[in-house]
Amino acid sequence: MSQLQQQFDRVDTRITGFMARHGLTFLRLSVGIVFLWFGVLKLFPGLSPAADLAARTIEQLTFGVVGPAVSVPLLGVWEAVIGLGLLTGIALRATLLLLFLQMAGTMLPLLFFPAEVFTVFPYAPTLEGQYIIKNVVLISAAVVIGATVRGGRLVAEPARQDEAAGAASPAADGSGPLSETGSEYTGALRRPSEAAH
Repeated sequence: MSQLQQQFDRVDTRITGFMARHGLTFLRLSVGIVFLWFGVLKLFPGLSPAADLAARTIEQLTFGVVGPAVSVPLLGVWEAVIGLGLLTGIALRATLLLLFLQMAGTMLPLLFFPAEVFTVFPYAPTLEGQYIIKNVVLISAAVVIGATVRGGRLVAEPARQDEAAGAASPAADGSGPLSETGSEYTGALRRPSEAAH
């Protein structure tokens, strides 16, 4: 390996190591900020551009029983609680359950009001439609965060860590050692106890 390659490898190792150590925390905090921020906006009439569509969705979902005067503040509190749960890391399982339920509701306008969320159904969303569809990123982020509730974490180089810890396990056919996560991966979400086995 040339000196330039060695320098690149050292820098790359430091960067990916930093990402592995702090990435999940950054993800949890950033999603928490979004939920808290957008939730609080719904508590002040006229500040949230999503409030009207959310109110009409809940009204249709409840067959007109729950009106905007109740649904929008309730949704705002719901989102703020999710945000606080993510920011503090307290009761993450309950927080993520609230998040997934809320996300399911945010997708309903695609079914209830297609004329408002698509200029051409189903591939050309309006600005509101884009606002809704981007929630798949939040759902995916929540899935990753959810993988940590039992102690999971990111490992920048699982194969290298396994070698250092003597953690290689036999291949399924008994032919030789095989990394638990597969040597072809450069990153994985693992529980701390797995790294020591």
